[in-house]
Amino acid sequence: MRTAALIGLLIFPSFAQAQKDAAVKSAASHSDSNWPTALKIWEWAEPGYQEKRSSAALAEIAEKAGFTVKKHVANIPTAFTAEFGSGKPVIGILGEFDALPELSQEAVPFRKRREGGNGNGQACGHHLFGVASLSAALAIGEQIKAGTIKGTVRFYMCPAEEGGAAKVFMTRAGLFNDCDTVLHWHPGSRNSAGDATCLARIAVKFRFHGTASHAAGSPEKGRSALDGLLLAMHAVELLREHTPDGTRLHHTVTSGGGAANVVPEFAEGFFYVRHPKSEVVQKLYPRMLKCAEGAAISTETKLEVVYLGGTMEILPNNTLAEVAKKNLLALNDLKYDAEEMKFAVRLQETFAEKSSLDEIAKVYDTGGRSSGGSTDVGDVSWVVPVTGFSTSCWVPGTPGHSWQAVACGGTTIGKKGMNLAARTLTATAYDLFTDPLLVKDAKNEHKRRLEGKKYAAMLEKDQPPPLDYRTPGKGKAGG
Repeated sequence: MRTAALIGLLIFPSFAQAQKDAAVKSAASHSDSNWPTALKIWEWAEPGYQEKRSSAALAEIAEKAGFTVKKHVANIPTAFTAEFGSGKPVIGILGEFDALPELSQEAVPFRKRREGGNGNGQACGHHLFGVASLSAALAIGEQIKAGTIKGTVRFYMCPAEEGGAAKVFMTRAGLFNDCDTVLHWHPGSRNSAGDATCLARIAVKFRFHGTASHAAGSPEKGRSALDGLLLAMHAVELLREHTPDGTRLHHTVTSGGGAANVVPEFAEGFFYVRHPKSEVVQKLYPRMLKCAEGAAISTETKLEVVYLGGTMEILPNNTLAEVAKKNLLALNDLKYDAEEMKFAVRLQETFAEKSSLDEIAKVYDTGGRSSGGSTDVGDVSWVVPVTGFSTSCWVPGTPGHSWQAVACGGTTIGKKGMNLAARTLTATAYDLFTDPLLVKDAKNEHKRRLEGKKYAAMLEKDQPPPLDYRTPGKGKAGG
């Protein structure tokens, strides 16, 4: 009897591992078959809240696989959820798909803008993000259908991560309230995992309305909106010296006038304020606002404030991070073939500093660190345990939000990183479905890290998503 029990203990782990391996293999297969869709999304390069074709393409894949798709969630036309299974646990997997402005690029290792495009580029690899996450969800759905695991897998297609903060509105709408855990990943120039956090941030557009006139013939009759914006930007620059350590202030001109001989009657700037703590960001924003208000007064222009909302810092979860890191370490098999190596070497010639190409074989521990950027995943992490990781989808040393990142994302270098991400997501989700104790521990850690704090979105009351935030002169809440 004892011998039989011992044999059972020996057989069961190997059987369970075989099932997990089958799920991971399926994720790789889905990732490969969905690569053409990733390339389409890369080519379309649709900006935040305008990802109509990208959203439709991914929703169609989920529907064909038998997932229940709910579109237009949280009053966002391009957001949807795709669900398979029933009951607990409910494991969420996040996806993104928006592109960045002014980073159009061909899949070549030198600067070459794409002809016939819209000027945007997938400089953060979100075309890979959404497809890998959906591929993992499909693989888990197959296991649920086969009866290998029980529960619900839910894929979230989240638009406008780049400044539009769709996940904040999705979180506020309660779309994550019944999740037990949520997984995500992100393309990068190296493989990494750990209980990392990020910067909280608030985004705002300051619009200045002035009076047009002939800049030479009657300048005294004009009131320059551009002067108002430039003065606001200068004031923000001076503000930098008097902010807490870790603060980041950014701004750009989205509209600054037309002809040089016309006093600009309209100008618009896009501003960010960031810090590792959301409570500090909330204190800094009113000071930034005063910079704009003072500029409007001194230039006799009218200020219009379009508050786009804020995103929280990620609440780390070491329990989940260790599971993801273990799987990423076990599954990382990235290698460049001859053509990829040639591309990588040529691309590195455009870098100020070169990294070793051998880095793709490593997995870096980001535990206890900050990514240095911001993400609306942070808001999700305040209502449910969350973890993420990064895979090498770009040549080592490639900066994010660059034309080099766009170029890599259109090649098999990006495809291989996407495939690794799909497999790692699947393996991690599988562990959570089959080990209730992991989920319980993650929830207990989440509760401890909250320290009794309650989540409150950094949004104005009843603020709708800024669906036109990528359009200069628009972007007021709700379009």
